[in-house]
Amino acid sequence: MEKIFVKPLKRHGSLWIYQNEILSDITHINAGSLVKVFEEKTNKIIGTGYINPQSVIAVRLLSFGDEQINKNFLRERIQKSHKYREDFLGLKESYRLIFSESDFLPGLIVDKYGKCLVIQILTAGMERLKDLIVEILDKLLVPEVIILRNDAQPRVKEGLKVEKMVIKGCVDNLIMTKEDDLKFYFDPLHGQKTGFFLDQRENRLYLKSLISSGEGLDLFCYVGAWSIHLAKRGANITGIDSSEKAIEIAKQNAMLNNVQDKCRFIKADVFDYLRWEAKKGKKYDFIVVDPPAFVKSRQEKKDAIEGYVNLNRMALKLLRKNGILATSSCSQHISETDFLEIIKKTFKASKKTGILLYKGTQSKDHPILLTMPETSYLKCLMLRVF
Repeated sequence: MEKIFVKPLKRHGSLWIYQNEILSDITHINAGSLVKVFEEKTNKIIGTGYINPQSVIAVRLLSFGDEQINKNFLRERIQKSHKYREDFLGLKESYRLIFSESDFLPGLIVDKYGKCLVIQILTAGMERLKDLIVEILDKLLVPEVIILRNDAQPRVKEGLKVEKMVIKGCVDNLIMTKEDDLKFYFDPLHGQKTGFFLDQRENRLYLKSLISSGEGLDLFCYVGAWSIHLAKRGANITGIDSSEKAIEIAKQNAMLNNVQDKCRFIKADVFDYLRWEAKKGKKYDFIVVDPPAFVKSRQEKKDAIEGYVNLNRMALKLLRKNGILATSSCSQHISETDFLEIIKKTFKASKKTGILLYKGTQSKDHPILLTMPETSYLKCLMLRVF
């Protein structure tokens, strides 16, 4: 393991070390190699991690101490994450088992869906540890299916191949997961991200406690999770998504949960659909707005803010008096404060007011590491509109 030296670090508790903080020559070190990091002035150990000289985030720490990164180290980390989800949170069926930096395994995402594991490796350092990680997970959880969803764009920046494959078992059909008293089909190999959005679990359950009747919209509905929760409570809801495959699965999920008479799903562009409904003068009792990330970098933030304002303004136009708006942002570069200001701006532009009923974040199996604000990404606001 090579030793590298850095400037005194001001971001206490962060696992990231940027190129401009490194004093040593690292150009000769292979991407993904393990390194020990020391502060130059004091020769104090900062931690042990892996390096990618081509990345802006040049080092990602796995430990704040001087440790050997081997099979035992990885097994202990993974067992600790597993124990937190199953013993402390009480999750058994489906959950995010590893959430990258928040579980001190930066660059690694693992989702458990019953007997199916979906693994996503984002960095060169984790790619080098892949075989050990898969071996440990296979022995610990004994899954029937293991899928590698290594098709995320951060891999390109790390110099890694973009790919997806089944490395254990087979996936001939859709996988099923459970949430509360409902069941959902999803596609872990070809669907969005790792197939199902576990991070909105607690927000979906809260909205279900508010709504038991009326007519609503579920925008960017994907496989219909928000819709089916609300339909099961007695509401009538229309889900809109531009993906034909997602709409097909959402319809199957409605039948699976016996709410097909309360749900309909339409393949359409959300913005176009909202314009059509506004022209007809249509009004709804509640609207769920859960779009994909509008911003992938700080440079795109201004345009993203405008996009969020326009989308929520169009949704507000269709809400009846005393209607409920449940709106989210999963853009990491939009902070909680930013998003609240966006919604305030939207209300002002729409000449409406309302009260904040609920302020939520990602579910607890996606923990937020306090010393790394980058691990907090999901914002969910629920408002009663006057």
